[in-house]
Amino acid sequence: MTDLEDRVVPEPGGGPAPTSGDPTVVREVLAGLPGSVVFLQPVYGPGGEVTDFLLAAASPEAVDVGGRRGAELLGRTVLQTYPGTRGTELWEGYLTALGGTRHEGETEYLETAAGIPHRSRWAVRAVPCQGGLLVSWNRLDQGEREERRLALMQRLGRMGWLDRDLTRDEVTWSEEAYSIFDREPSEGPLRLEELALLAEGEDRRLLVEEVRRLLASGEPIDRTFRIRLPRQEVRHVRVVAESETDAHGRPVRLHGLFQDRTAAERTQRQLLEHRQAVLSHQSQLAAERDIAARLQETLLPAPQQVLHLGGLTVDIAYRPVQEGLNLGGDWYSAIELPDGRVLLVVGDVAGHGLDAVATMALLRFTAKGMAVTGTPLPTVLANLNTLLLHTSERQFNTATLVMAAYEPATSRLTWVRAGHPPPLLLRGGEARFLPSPDGILLGVAEAPGYQAATLDLLPGDHLLLYTDGLVEHPGEPIDEGLARLARTAESHAGAPAFVDGLVRALQDGRERRDDICVLHISR
Repeated sequence: MTDLEDRVVPEPGGGPAPTSGDPTVVREVLAGLPGSVVFLQPVYGPGGEVTDFLLAAASPEAVDVGGRRGAELLGRTVLQTYPGTRGTELWEGYLTALGGTRHEGETEYLETAAGIPHRSRWAVRAVPCQGGLLVSWNRLDQGEREERRLALMQRLGRMGWLDRDLTRDEVTWSEEAYSIFDREPSEGPLRLEELALLAEGEDRRLLVEEVRRLLASGEPIDRTFRIRLPRQEVRHVRVVAESETDAHGRPVRLHGLFQDRTAAERTQRQLLEHRQAVLSHQSQLAAERDIAARLQETLLPAPQQVLHLGGLTVDIAYRPVQEGLNLGGDWYSAIELPDGRVLLVVGDVAGHGLDAVATMALLRFTAKGMAVTGTPLPTVLANLNTLLLHTSERQFNTATLVMAAYEPATSRLTWVRAGHPPPLLLRGGEARFLPSPDGILLGVAEAPGYQAATLDLLPGDHLLLYTDGLVEHPGEPIDEGLARLARTAESHAGAPAFVDGLVRALQDGRERRDDICVLHISR
């Protein structure tokens, strides 16, 4: 008998135990237990047969096959939550345990993650308690899942690892390491000394020297080198390696990491070439102020303009904090796509200054390029997220964004967001925020999920896309700023110069620390 059973089942003669209809004692005990444990109350049919089980209590750390935790499980029934359970060995085990005989066994469950079905295995234990069942479980294939997750992260990040036993001269590579160096696993791994000979140009001398110092004294390596592959392709590979030493300080084992940074280096080079092309038109730029002025002219949006695109009127207001230079991380795009749709984007890069502008430019041009080619909006966000994660200069490595595509033929707007404030719809004089689809900010997670939502725009509708500088103020909750925006929009409905008056009203007498970018879309 477990400690839990000792605490909830009374000793003989100790008085009646609480009935299954009152799991208070069990709930109090489960609140202090680790792991996944739940208390099931049987649900009886008219004939006295068990028709289901109610999840009446759960330990705080309990996690079921669907990822639901603790209190999220309460009030659910087994068959509603796990429809395939009836008639299985697990169901029969529950009935057996309810009759007084504990059940211990393994069960399988078919789950779907990212659209891919996967069969998981669980060890389940059920014991009778207080007219119900105490059920605990452990996942048996967690190690396999972690290995798959690690392999997925390596593929997404283009990273592989190496391990070398210097005593036995045994080298091991991960699967992705072979892919990075375009090498078949049957050919076996390369030692770092051999890999150094594949480095290109001056990088060969540098890598040979760093490997020599690593093997001689254990001095670690962390540098990106150009490596020429067997098919003559040159890749930029970051090599990170360190050693374990013996009692005399001699290296006896090496651990290392390879990361293919070719795409990031190519993007960086393209951005640099573009920046150099801009600067080539200037002859006397020697100070950052002059550079910033040129970047304002070529990369950043105009402070105020009205566009007519696909039957929509797009009124734009851009108010940077640095008024003289317009050096902000807020940005927008409003263009007609080759297929007739209208692309509308508002984004916000963390920080200010030249680095924020450079990151803004990277996101702005890349987003427009993918949209022009017909890439679905959730995929555009996923690609931008990957681009931010693997850009070498990441002082400003996060950004928020809302992106929409309007189809004039159907008047339907499809939109996505990445950690950005929700659009505001003004319809019939009433303002409401659109329910937001899933989407965290860019540059945080390796494989976030982005979802799209749709809205049918009606004649007379007004839609606002904006950055947080419009609603945020120091020391004030964001909800208050959003509510103020909705009230102000309603009070300005139908007014001429709507967006300009809205921005002035919201900023009247308030300290402003962030840029403002607003797209007012009307049909």
